[in-house]
Amino acid sequence: MSYLDTTHNVYKEAALTPDVGLCCTTNPIWELPGLKIPRIMQEMNYGCGSTVHARDLTNTPKILYVGVGGGMELLQFAYFSRQKSGVIGVDVVDEMLEASRKNFKEAEALNPWFKSEFVDLKKGDAMNLPVADNSIDVAAQNCLFNIFKENDLKQAIDEMYRVLKPHGRLVMSDPTCEQPMNTALRNDERLRALCLSGSLTISDYVKTLTDAGFGTIEIRARKPYRILDPKHYPTDDLIYIESIEVAAIKDPMPEDGPCIFTGKAAIYYGENQYFDDKAGHVLLKNQPLAVCDKTAAALSNLNRDDIFISESTFHYDGGGCC
Repeated sequence: MSYLDTTHNVYKEAALTPDVGLCCTTNPIWELPGLKIPRIMQEMNYGCGSTVHARDLTNTPKILYVGVGGGMELLQFAYFSRQKSGVIGVDVVDEMLEASRKNFKEAEALNPWFKSEFVDLKKGDAMNLPVADNSIDVAAQNCLFNIFKENDLKQAIDEMYRVLKPHGRLVMSDPTCEQPMNTALRNDERLRALCLSGSLTISDYVKTLTDAGFGTIEIRARKPYRILDPKHYPTDDLIYIESIEVAAIKDPMPEDGPCIFTGKAAIYYGENQYFDDKAGHVLLKNQPLAVCDKTAAALSNLNRDDIFISESTFHYDGGGCC
């Protein structure tokens, strides 16, 4: 049995018998005016963060969500979309699709604005999405891609790139780990299915996105997630796992490489009212400017004593140099 078969069985069981402890969200549940989330959706929230960000969801975007879980984030996306088939949910597990359909009926009873027809549930595989090319404004996945091994991960990201419109966004939340994991952990199919042993480093995670062609990467959050300890897992060392929230934007790839925002800022504090680097970046005096890592390096190389470059905070909330 392959690791994908194991994953299928784990989430089939989780659809039939909701498992509150299966995965652990690191975000509070959205509290928005008029949005009530059924308890069953919260119990089936098998994610590690959130992919729902209001600034991505203006002008009634067409949204794709892969790996539907109990439907909570689909409902949250529908809150912003509010149009028939405005949100497409894709899952390979029949039982999870059926559970989501039932959960949407409960959501209709709690939310007068919501109709189940707002969400179009489709049987499908992340490696072969049942969606047309260049048709999606915002695509999302939560705690799914970390399960995939290298070749499958590449194919899944290539598929997301294919279906997105130009300048469309792929918004993701996944566990990451900067520490090495041993072979026993990496090859444990159930631990991989439980989002515990498939984590990449942040640099490798970002590289899979830029290799697919995404020209802009935003790291929006980096948070504690889980611990793998020697008492409970096949490891001699304690392993610390974080979750990150990332947006990959289908911008053209710049000639000098992708723009990767890791939460750095530049502050000019010189004698003039502003500093112009003659490369498209104007720093107003004492006004922090979010900068991508390329711009941060270029400004640092000027060796000026009136420009400060912060370390990566791994929190980026828009705006900035690009």
